[in-house]
Amino acid sequence: MPGFICRIITSDGRILKKTLQAASAEECRKALEAEGLYVLSIRKELKISEVRLFGKRIKPAEFILFNQELVALLRAGYPVLKSLELVEKRVENPNLLDVIRKVEAEVRGGRTLSEAFAPYEGLFSKVYTASLMAGERSGNLPGSLARYIQYAKIIDQTRNRVRSALLYPTLLVIFSAVLVGLLVGLVLPRFATFYADFGAQLPALTRFLLKLAIFIRANLLWFGLFFLVLIFVYIIFRRRDSFIVFKDRLKLRLPFSRFLIQDSAVALYSRTLGLLLEAGITLLSSVGVAAFSVPNRFISSKLQSAGESLKNGQSLYDSLQKTEVLPQLAMDMIRIGESSANLPGMLTEVADFYDERLRDRIQTLVSLIEPVIIIFIGLVAAAMILSIYLPIFNIIRITR
Repeated sequence: MPGFICRIITSDGRILKKTLQAASAEECRKALEAEGLYVLSIRKELKISEVRLFGKRIKPAEFILFNQELVALLRAGYPVLKSLELVEKRVENPNLLDVIRKVEAEVRGGRTLSEAFAPYEGLFSKVYTASLMAGERSGNLPGSLARYIQYAKIIDQTRNRVRSALLYPTLLVIFSAVLVGLLVGLVLPRFATFYADFGAQLPALTRFLLKLAIFIRANLLWFGLFFLVLIFVYIIFRRRDSFIVFKDRLKLRLPFSRFLIQDSAVALYSRTLGLLLEAGITLLSSVGVAAFSVPNRFISSKLQSAGESLKNGQSLYDSLQKTEVLPQLAMDMIRIGESSANLPGMLTEVADFYDERLRDRIQTLVSLIEPVIIIFIGLVAAAMILSIYLPIFNIIRITR
């Protein structure tokens, strides 16, 4: 049964907020009025779990557009509550609209914008709420939001670049796997029956592929059950912190993904930390929030330990040096930024450098993967053709 957030007026004139479970908003209203309460508003409660991964989820571009409109209205002199009401009219995504309405209700109730967005850190990010808090404390909320928008655009562009770069190789791998499966599972066994009628001796390559096809077809059910068990186990353990850290640590041991993950982590961490410091957040608080911006949980957990060293009076360079996850070049640049009292600016330089290096490495990796996969598909196709036509040559020789 869905929940509804109700703003009510009690008999003694107090305005309260109450959450009720009811089949509909109308039933909720009737139940409250039966208790002698006056209902101001009723809104359906939005749960984070209701936000889908695909389809109706809140896309980064939609959230960026919302913040751009919000900044424009704030700079024009509109108060926060009025700005939310105006932006709300132009939001099309139902999930984002529900969140904005809940935030608007919280702000109307007296909470700050950062406090109203705090329950949705899992949906957006801790960086966003930290930027809101910094803007509110410094009295420059539009400026803080503008810096966050620039940050979010760069992060979104980097993610899209990685996805688009890996799309073509992934499609080639899937296509080659399907091709091999069809040839080995369907085509070769049919030709084997045809060759057996002639009593021809099959070449070694054809015999090997036929045995492989027979083995796969005979154990197809067990292969299917094995993959189902793997999927089931993954679903059970995928949300456990220990499993996520183990999986992300394993990714760092792979030869090609290690450098991509590390460069991406350095760029994200540096850009987030620089943004928070520019917004006026203290270094100790910024280090803790910036660590959560790194997608790799193993690297993120290591970076979170830097806060303890900062509490003991050590510098940022010494604190990060103990984590042993950032490359020495990034550490040297951070040390220069600390010594020159320009840490936010140097962190931005670090992020730009590693973003550029990540882009170059992705392009290099894609340029290497494409010919390798094409050659692999060509070799597989050649093996299939030889395994089919070599017996035909033997048949022709026998008939002669």
